[in-house]
Amino acid sequence: MFEVLVYVYENYWRGDACPELQQLGRKLSAHGFEPDEIHDALVWLDGLNLAAESTTLWPEGFDTTPEPSSTHHQAATSLRVYSVAEQDHLGAECLGFITFLETAGVLPAPMREIVVDRAMAAPVGPVSLDELKIIVLMVYWRVGEEPDALVLDELCDASQGRLPH
Repeated sequence: MFEVLVYVYENYWRGDACPELQQLGRKLSAHGFEPDEIHDALVWLDGLNLAAESTTLWPEGFDTTPEPSSTHHQAATSLRVYSVAEQDHLGAECLGFITFLETAGVLPAPMREIVVDRAMAAPVGPVSLDELKIIVLMVYWRVGEEPDALVLDELCDASQGRLPH
């Protein structure tokens, strides 16, 4: 499935430039992907579309001060607690990477929730760090945001073979 997602990311500039899922399925089939991979990817992309459409990334007038419980937006002082199922499916390395992106200020809480949702929807588990990076890229792609160059480098460049300074 992740090979199909990478193909979609590389061949369609933004999520809104991607054809309807049925037409995309035909294009992926013509490109030579296996039917099972295509099906899993299309189901996953449909879930991504639903999650992105039902999430407000930056609500108008949003401020980070705590508000009454009637709001569903996370305050800057909030803490995300992962369920046991999320911890098992994502693993320490992926959870650490999500925290790194949040701390760096490049993964706002609504996008983080989409990332976690889509990682939990991955058909096999636990999710590897490379697969999580693809998921993060796909979330950026779907919401029409381009990660900054350093984040993109972190998401696309294999950390294997890097030498620490």
